[in-house]
Amino acid sequence: MNEDQLKERTKQLAIKSIQVVQDLPSDSTVQVLGRQLVRSATSVGANYRAACRARSGPEMLAKLGLVVEEADESQYWLELLAEVLNDRSDDFAPLHREFNEIVAICVASRKSLHRRLSETRGERE
Repeated sequence: MNEDQLKERTKQLAIKSIQVVQDLPSDSTVQVLGRQLVRSATSVGANYRAACRARSGPEMLAKLGLVVEEADESQYWLELLAEVLNDRSDDFAPLHREFNEIVAICVASRKSLHRRLSETRGERE
């Protein structure tokens, strides 16, 4: 998957997350959890785009770390929503899987980039 494809994938994930939140019940607690999900889900794509514009390898590593954190946080909000809404985990499973895949992709990218940066500096892992 190339950079542009992952940018689009993270954007679509944010849009799907927003749509899920729009369909949630109007209960105040559920809406708070939903807003948290929207914040973290939209941050995934924003931070990935920032990583793509990084001025250095260490900056890119840091931004990819933020992508991982925000995707993991999004999974947390989805898990809470599923439990609060009496186990609607099936409703949230596709989003949860997609966030998990984004985490895996970015963790692998971080490891690869860290290895390349270490080799460039002549360091050992």
